[in-house]
Amino acid sequence: MINRDFKYKLDKMLNKNSQKLIIFLVMIIIYVFFSIFGGNFSTSSTLISIFNRSYFVGFLAIGVTFVIITGGIDLSIGAVMGSSALIAGFFFEKVGVPLWLALIIMIISGLLYGTFNGFLVAHLKLPPFIATLGTMLISLALGSIACNVNTISFPTRFDELGRGWYKQIFLTTSPQFPTGIIVLIVSSVIMGVVLQKTKVGRYTYAIGSNEEATKLSGVDTRKWKMYPYMISGAFAGIAAIAYTASYSSILPGTGQGMELDAIAASVIGGTSLSGGIGSISGTFIGVFIMSILATGLSSMGLPPHYQDLFTGIVVISAVLFDIYRQKQNSKVHMKNPVKKYKAEMDEKISALSAQINIAMVDKEQDLVKRLNEERDALIIEKVDNLPLVKAEYRASKSK
Repeated sequence: MINRDFKYKLDKMLNKNSQKLIIFLVMIIIYVFFSIFGGNFSTSSTLISIFNRSYFVGFLAIGVTFVIITGGIDLSIGAVMGSSALIAGFFFEKVGVPLWLALIIMIISGLLYGTFNGFLVAHLKLPPFIATLGTMLISLALGSIACNVNTISFPTRFDELGRGWYKQIFLTTSPQFPTGIIVLIVSSVIMGVVLQKTKVGRYTYAIGSNEEATKLSGVDTRKWKMYPYMISGAFAGIAAIAYTASYSSILPGTGQGMELDAIAASVIGGTSLSGGIGSISGTFIGVFIMSILATGLSSMGLPPHYQDLFTGIVVISAVLFDIYRQKQNSKVHMKNPVKKYKAEMDEKISALSAQINIAMVDKEQDLVKRLNEERDALIIEKVDNLPLVKAEYRASKSK
């Protein structure tokens, strides 16, 4: 019994964490590679530079992870970040609102853009690619209109009136350390809990896994599909605060292209572009892989465009791995009873997991308990029977 329970727990743990472990090992390998071949890479200043590069893209990546898990995409977050900063700067410079209110305006602006995206996708049924591409163009235009195509300036760190106080949240100067990474870690933990433990997160997974089945289960998918886009927009606003904390002057068009880095970080971190799979912890690792690549390539003296080359290669590799994994999971090998048995059991376990998610959202505790027992029994049955199926198959081949 102990041996069976151990096999069950081990199998469950490996299935859940194997990809994260692979991604983490890839990050370590990349870091070691640049430590060996990059000039002055293994220094404290380089580590600070890696941290400093991480949190801009990190905030965007956290938000877009929710969207990608639904099977959607958000191409607007980079432009929304810049537009939110420019709009808030207009209120700060021209209208004269206090700085603390300007920072709140950044988040509200991002949230409004995200709500608009969610409405277009969930209610008007526009393809996410088209909807968010349109919002990207709109946000670029509104940002330029707000600043009259001029540079917007925020208070410097050493502003005489002390208005640069919020910059200390993202970068301390004595000693110098990008404390923005701490804000990013806290945000990642909070949103990881939201994704895994709350109704918003569970419906996000359910919609990404099978939107039609979720709708037939009585869930208002239009309502719950809006929330991931709203979260994505709000985090673009938070990214705007982080950006203005590092750069006092904001130009029209700021943020363009950063959405690609954020999407790449999420995909590298294991979020499936087909939806239903992803985690904030994986995205967090993906953000660091992107940052290590950028810093490491610079330390080797390569021009910035090489970062795009290698990032593209890494993203394509991550997507190909995801496609391969999905094919392996869904493919039933009729000529191989071992793989057929494993695929059939995995399909049953996955179906029960989807039912558990919906039951947990509806707070049907008795149903959750019963479904969990059924799923655990199936997993134990799979662990127990798989060696027997393998033995029978080998015996049949040796005849």
